[in-house]
Amino acid sequence: MVLKPFKSIGIGVAFSPNLKANLFEAARLSVFFKSKLFLVHVGEASDDKIKAFKVILSAFKKDLLDYEVVFKPGNPVEVILSTCEEKEIDLLILGAVQRERFLKYYVGSIARKITRQANCSVLLLIKPSVKRVPCKHIVVNGLKDPKTKNTITCAFYVAKMLDAERVTIVEEIKQDAIAVKVDDDKSLRRANIIKERIKLRENSRIKEIVESIPKQYTENMLIKSQPIFGKQGYSIGHYAQVSRADLLVMNAPSRMTFWDRLFPHDIEHILTELPTDVLILQ
Repeated sequence: MVLKPFKSIGIGVAFSPNLKANLFEAARLSVFFKSKLFLVHVGEASDDKIKAFKVILSAFKKDLLDYEVVFKPGNPVEVILSTCEEKEIDLLILGAVQRERFLKYYVGSIARKITRQANCSVLLLIKPSVKRVPCKHIVVNGLKDPKTKNTITCAFYVAKMLDAERVTIVEEIKQDAIAVKVDDDKSLRRANIIKERIKLRENSRIKEIVESIPKQYTENMLIKSQPIFGKQGYSIGHYAQVSRADLLVMNAPSRMTFWDRLFPHDIEHILTELPTDVLILQ
């Protein structure tokens, strides 16, 4: 188990209507995680821009916020990715866009490209707010994967730092794991027995992971294990939405190639329609 705290947080900043809300969210997280904040602006530096950032972040002066503004002209994707490398940013914050007339959110083309290529963890915000909205419920993927143990551990670390009340670990199980064709009562009973066995096995695996996490992150936390049969990515996204989770924590994909666009990875389902704020961990 390797716990990597967020020592540095980055956020791409543009002079949009959401600038203040985005900066407040990033500054709050930097204070919670005791991290240095990097504001990455794609463009030339100017006294007016520096003053604008300084005025907004003056609200965090009492919290001794440590921040640095990086100005760099060029292609937005390349600028943000290169700055993450140069400044060794651990967590990059990106804003999502709301579809008109629908309460659905998706990642814009620039943010989507950055999310696919970033070597650091990425936090996608759908409703940045100047006033803090408490994070009470975190949903984290528990699928069988080499990265999952660290992802679950980090989810508990985040929950502790944000003073969340409960963590739900969702194990997405593919339907073909049952491998029984249901066409009568007997086969239905067999399928249900297999489902229960799989659930017990998955719950046992997750319990073992949770027990290996330092108690300081799990104590006084309401913990639930939730096996779900369905399509990976879509199922956990739907669960996070229905359960009104404040944050969904996912593994970063091991690779993201051209073929992953044609045959979508579970992360692609999440990016298409964000159910809530999403943290993708490297």
